[in-house]
Amino acid sequence: MHTLTLRRPDDWHLHLRDGAMMHAVAPETARHFGRAIIMPNLIPPVVTGADAAAYRDRIMDALPQGSTFKPLMVLYLTEETDPEDVAAAHAAGIATSVKLYPAGATTNSASGVRNFDKVRPVLEKMAEIGMPLCVHGEVVENHVDIFDREAVFIDTVLDPIRKATPDLKVVMEHITTSQGAQYALEGGDNLGATITTHHLVINRNDILVGGIKPHYYCLPVAKREEHRLALVKAATSGNGSYFLGTDSAPHLDGAKLSACGCAGCFTATNTMSILAEVFESEGALDKLENFTSLNGPAFYNLPVNEDTITLTKGDPVTYPEAIDTPDGRVTVFDPKMPLHWQVS
Repeated sequence: MHTLTLRRPDDWHLHLRDGAMMHAVAPETARHFGRAIIMPNLIPPVVTGADAAAYRDRIMDALPQGSTFKPLMVLYLTEETDPEDVAAAHAAGIATSVKLYPAGATTNSASGVRNFDKVRPVLEKMAEIGMPLCVHGEVVENHVDIFDREAVFIDTVLDPIRKATPDLKVVMEHITTSQGAQYALEGGDNLGATITTHHLVINRNDILVGGIKPHYYCLPVAKREEHRLALVKAATSGNGSYFLGTDSAPHLDGAKLSACGCAGCFTATNTMSILAEVFESEGALDKLENFTSLNGPAFYNLPVNEDTITLTKGDPVTYPEAIDTPDGRVTVFDPKMPLHWQVS
């Protein structure tokens, strides 16, 4: 097979940042993707419907002229979030989902949730109106090892939330473990899981062996090889429980290459080439469209994109090492393998 045509893909977990950074990186996603769930962890965060509408307008201004890309906005859940504001934003088509960050779990998550009982009225309203909850699935307690935080979150936080509000639709974002993949598979129609491009490619050795590699450091952190293989098996299965959420997270090189480097891999530029390589290696190119273009819209009750993209296989593709912004460089994720597929 040398060409592959897919419905235009969507990205169900994306960071665009704001200002000059957003103007530099937004075109990288808009080039190949039809829609994306936009993360709300700005400073200050996107908390209300009015915040989301204003952010959406800024994103639209950053897109190339003639782009048909559609940002799907997300509200940042806090202990003060108003259920009625959430419902109004959803009804108006402003907010597609709400994002739960355990306070302190990742970049700009200080405003997140500490007491989950305080957000129960919001979750109940979301279940009533069919609005999905996107979850950063890690506990933050210091006594829990960083490599165990996803599995502990499932047992101690996510499962109780779902049992208390069984009609709530939940997306386990950027799962990184075999436990996460299995829980999503067994969770029924109201549970889905996104898998990132980079977690299909790297394990924790890639971050730590032979010296620390800051550009492979992300949160949730990459796990053992057995977990990467479980994610590859899940993504390439075609099962509707799993769909693409790149978690493409641009940071300036100066912020990555520092004494306290930022977490995140910037994969927007070369994601489709990487995914085609991974799926081909598993003999699963026929399942790539499910993962990138069909399963996500089905979970969110949205139509699939009407247009298509075509991937062509040939000589190894080259991508820029970095994207330049007015404030500095953003390094593009290096998959450490030749990429033979490109969007033509």
